[in-house]
Amino acid sequence: MKPAAIGPEQKINTRSKPRSWFMEIWKHRMTYTLLLPGLIWLFVFAYMPMGGLSLAFKHYKANMGIWGSPWVGLENFKYVFRDPTFIDAIWRTLYVNIIKFLISFPFPILLALLLNELRMGKMKKVFQTVFTFPQFLSWIIVSGIVINVLSYDGLLNSALSMLGLSTINFLGSEKMFLPMLILTDIWKSTGWGAIIFLAAISGIDQDQYESAQIDGASRMQQIFKITLPNILPTVTVMFILNVGGLMSAGFDQIFNLANAATQNVSQVLDVYIYRITFQSSTDFSFSTAVSLFRSLVNMILLLSADRVAKMMGGDGLFR
Repeated sequence: MKPAAIGPEQKINTRSKPRSWFMEIWKHRMTYTLLLPGLIWLFVFAYMPMGGLSLAFKHYKANMGIWGSPWVGLENFKYVFRDPTFIDAIWRTLYVNIIKFLISFPFPILLALLLNELRMGKMKKVFQTVFTFPQFLSWIIVSGIVINVLSYDGLLNSALSMLGLSTINFLGSEKMFLPMLILTDIWKSTGWGAIIFLAAISGIDQDQYESAQIDGASRMQQIFKITLPNILPTVTVMFILNVGGLMSAGFDQIFNLANAATQNVSQVLDVYIYRITFQSSTDFSFSTAVSLFRSLVNMILLLSADRVAKMMGGDGLFR
């Protein structure tokens, strides 16, 4: 059976598609104009620097520049995987960031739920400001606060001495390093993360709560039956994004809180990249190869988390 011939009207519609796209863009030209600066910034600072990733496959020579340096294929990656310190840094990065993630991820959700239950508007704003403020402090300031509180002559050890108790080496203990990372991360990021979930909660139809109250549902039942199910898509998206950054999270925090005594437990992948780039014989090709490998692992983790979210009934990031 012969396929039906394409009529003149269909040809006209096919040819008019580019024109209709142009008319649609022109119709919303003000919106696209607002997007243009952000798109230009994204292209200049996010996409153009990707050309530098070619260093991972080259032997960089400063006098020849990035484009003039000779190609060496996968030689840099062979050297990377021969380094036992690199392998240790990978496992330590996953160990530290997975534990931090599993413990700290629920806190912004819990804080958002608690703030949402406050009925006093002014107190709600005060608490939200107090909890969000630490996000605007750099890790240099946070590490200074931690050092002043936990050092040998710091606030906590001074209080222990006044009570006649023995002092504790908080900053020089390998066992206390990870709990210190977790606590400081929760203190600094919980309030900022709660803003996202509060925004999701504010978008819930209030008629659901009114109907639940008429049916006699308690506030705890409303949280588990209405609030949490409605913000589940937002929780899923944040979960996937956080999993996709497990290999590159926490450099500023670890770099500023670590010291010589905790070097064995603080050598994560980002710190490893920093040290081979700036504290040893400079080899930009080697460090670029490590960075590229880290980005590939992050991409695999992101796609895997997205796939798992879909298998569990969520929407995921990609259709």
